[in-house]
Amino acid sequence: MWQQKIKTVIIEDEMAAQKALQSYLQKYCPQVEIIGAAFNGTDGIELIKNTNPQLVFLDVEMPFANAFDVLDACKHINFQTIFVTAFTQYAIQALNISAAYYLLKPVNIEELIVAVNKVVENLQKETYFNHNQMVMHNLHHSTDQQQLVLPTLEGFDVVTVKEVVRLKGNGNFTNVYTTDGKDFMVCRFLKHFEDILPKQFVRIHKSHIVNTQFIKSYHKGSGGFVTLLNDIEVEVSASYKDSLLKHFK
Repeated sequence: MWQQKIKTVIIEDEMAAQKALQSYLQKYCPQVEIIGAAFNGTDGIELIKNTNPQLVFLDVEMPFANAFDVLDACKHINFQTIFVTAFTQYAIQALNISAAYYLLKPVNIEELIVAVNKVVENLQKETYFNHNQMVMHNLHHSTDQQQLVLPTLEGFDVVTVKEVVRLKGNGNFTNVYTTDGKDFMVCRFLKHFEDILPKQFVRIHKSHIVNTQFIKSYHKGSGGFVTLLNDIEVEVSASYKDSLLKHFK
């Protein structure tokens, strides 16, 4: 059980949103101690450097310096981040594939509590995964070079997107197959990966997603099947056939 208060700062340019977040944290997240707040990225950078917080609530789009400028300026300081953002596909893609914690505006109280509890779990461990570095890497690299976090029963693995050949749903888990022949059993539903992976990944069956860059051929049928570059054959269901063929038009 985490006993100490988590030293927390809020960097949010909208006064109403900042006050609402402070109020929610004080009322629903007793583990958190707010030690400072800033209204723009530049002031936020100074605040982080001066207070050395354990947790930063960070608005993605702000005047003078956005969230990623803040992370870059503070990359040598170790803290957990919960991003707060209005929906922008570019930012959400980077956050999702990095397994980062984020909240969409307006902030939902239940989602806030879940995110804070995840931070508490991380702080209870001697070592924890640095999502900040992962987010920065993925923002500065092309889609193929982006890194994907694979939570497993033992911990987590990290692979690059271009290494993933196919994914197979396995109940509450997903098997992720990579170019080096490895098979990772990941603690996520297949739908999770359908939502976060780039457009080169296409769902071709209720149980299968494939990286279209590894498709060698397609064979017709009711749904048919694809043959991948490693000669693995994967069934295409009739209901997903059109989306596959559309990808190659």
